[in-house]
Order: sequence, then C-alpha cells, then structure tokens
Amino acid sequence: MFGSVLALFADLGGGAYFGWGNFQIQSGNLIVIIVMLVLFVLALVLPFPGSRRSR
Repeated sequence: MFGSVLALFADLGGGAYFGWGNFQIQSGNLIVIIVMLVLFVLALVLPFPGSRRSR
C-alpha cells in the first residue's frame, strides 16, 4: 500500500527550479525555507504567552 502511494508521487515530475548564477533551488524547497524564516521571525517578535503577569 505504502509503496504504491510512493510510486504515484514519484511519477509527478521534477518540479520547477529557480536559479541565480551558480545557485539553483527547487520551488518546494524554497517555499519550505521561506516558511521556516517567517516562523523564526514571528518567534522572535511575538511575546511568550503568560509573560505579562496581571497584578
């Protein structure tokens, strides 16, 4: 069962690539990197829950 699902996804193709000079990256990997960077920046900017104590 699992092998047949993998075979379906293996036939989809290589995907789209973006390149700048000698640097080349697949579009799916680029999206993952952008999402990780956005989450990292949000983790730095947003306050921790419960960090402000009410008196």
